[in-house]
Amino acid sequence: MSKKTVIIGASDNPERYANKAAIALQNHNHEIILLGKRSGTVNGIDIIKSKPPLTDIDTVTLYINPMHQPDWYNYIIDLKPKRVIFNPGTENEEFATLLRKNNIEPVEACTLVMLSIGNY
Repeated sequence: MSKKTVIIGASDNPERYANKAAIALQNHNHEIILLGKRSGTVNGIDIIKSKPPLTDIDTVTLYINPMHQPDWYNYIIDLKPKRVIFNPGTENEEFATLLRKNNIEPVEACTLVMLSIGNY
């Protein structure tokens, strides 16, 4: 089943994990929306440099440092995803608590590992 996924911290740099995750998600037939601070394209999908209104989001996967996350709190909560994945290095207990209060599941995991073992 396809899970519409927003990648926050998207990058067109193939060395970045956000880039690897975008390609892996596409390879697993998940629809992706790329949000980042720089323009670019990953596998034919443009990186959006704003916070557009989106609907029917299953998952938000984070690739931004916890100190940059507060700017995204309200936007992510307003997306009403089922879950937010905190990839390694993005863990943030303050945000996780806020998500739980809004009935959104915080998940500390690696998107790439979840895809590779089939539990995405």
